[in-house]
Amino acid sequence: MASSAEVKGKGGFGSKIGFVLAAAGSAVGLGNIWRFPYLAAKYGGGLFLIIYIILAVTFGFTLMITEIAIGRRTGKSVIGAYKSIDKRFSFLGWLAALVPVIITPYYCVIGGWVLKYLFTFAGGMGTEAAGDGSFFSGFIGEAGQPTVYFFVFLILTALVVMLGVEKGIERISKFMMPVLVVLTLGIAIYTMTLDGAGGGLKYYLLPNFDGFTFEKLLKTIAAAMGQLFYSMSLAMGIMVTYGSYMRKQDSLEKSVRQIEVFDTGIAVLAGLIIVPAVFVFSGGDAGALNAGPGLMFITLPNVFQSMLGGQIVGTVFFVLVALAAMTSSISLMETVVSIIMEKFKLRRIPACLITIAICAILGMLSVLGYSSWDKVTLFGMQFLDFFDFISNNIMMPIVALITCILIGWVTKPKYIEDEVLVSETKFRGKKLVTVMLKFVCIVCMIIILITPFVTKL
Repeated sequence: MASSAEVKGKGGFGSKIGFVLAAAGSAVGLGNIWRFPYLAAKYGGGLFLIIYIILAVTFGFTLMITEIAIGRRTGKSVIGAYKSIDKRFSFLGWLAALVPVIITPYYCVIGGWVLKYLFTFAGGMGTEAAGDGSFFSGFIGEAGQPTVYFFVFLILTALVVMLGVEKGIERISKFMMPVLVVLTLGIAIYTMTLDGAGGGLKYYLLPNFDGFTFEKLLKTIAAAMGQLFYSMSLAMGIMVTYGSYMRKQDSLEKSVRQIEVFDTGIAVLAGLIIVPAVFVFSGGDAGALNAGPGLMFITLPNVFQSMLGGQIVGTVFFVLVALAAMTSSISLMETVVSIIMEKFKLRRIPACLITIAICAILGMLSVLGYSSWDKVTLFGMQFLDFFDFISNNIMMPIVALITCILIGWVTKPKYIEDEVLVSETKFRGKKLVTVMLKFVCIVCMIIILITPFVTKL
């Protein structure tokens, strides 16, 4: 039985494992590698892990199965999907479509930074990357090299997307995801053998209730919910797009559970790599686990430099990060390409070329925002920081909120149940999804939206 996407000539995943690995690859990205460990360290270690896992199997599961079901049932890209559900919600499709258009360019810029560090360590120059951060600031402070690496990463991503869903995305995901898992496990095991790593392991895995208050609990929950968007590729049109490529005979509910296991497992393992290693390097200073580019591009090179065989470990680590970044950028670009193909009735190659042009223009703003145009800001933020804030803190929660209202109260959760039952005899998560869509997820979205404006996380 073919999916509606295949019938319409868009192409589709050739197997269930191909879909799961591609969707998991989308979910496993830069947010898993550096943002998850940082947040876990900041918000009580094991306490954050427990809250995150609970949210992943409830909140995350509900939003993911909803988006994939919408995509598979409609067989359309995100704009067409929401319009076909209810024409009054057509604006939601356009809003969701803007998210990957904004994220893809600056994500490829950061992917270029990762390639720079990969080549630096692979070339035996890891020592140069260590230090006080001058290597990183010097690199992004010029326009030349960041532009080259940005375009290399962008073109590599586009080449996979140009090959199509089954021959490109599915095939590369079947290769990249197992390699990514093996590399993550290998580096995590190595890191935990370092002298003093036990202290970092304890700091990361055991709940820390020091100074615990109700306000801190709310901040932790908000941080964990926000991380779910990063970790699970939610509210950015990706899962709707991938759902439109999913075969009707493949179990929707089981697939989502498997994607969750991949995604959460990699995130937890990333913490086992980063937290103990930084803990050892910093002498137990939790402040060394700073957020943002500093952790990956300044702190970790110093950590690798202090290790025996750090040059090799650093190289393998940045191979891992590059793979994670690439699997996510592929899904982001595919979402944009799918929209262009559907709206303008174009074939894949022309749609890819248009997407490359859009990414080149918007991406160069992020590149130049740290060099030639570093004095130009939007609301006090550099271009890349502004694009990140507007997409992740504003647009994605709004998309998720309105989606919950649409499916929870307008079409009713039976819309999702009917699609799940196409490939299953029973929808085991029916009651959970119904309660989450109608009540809990809506409250969660409101918390995420207002938290940045009422408190500093």
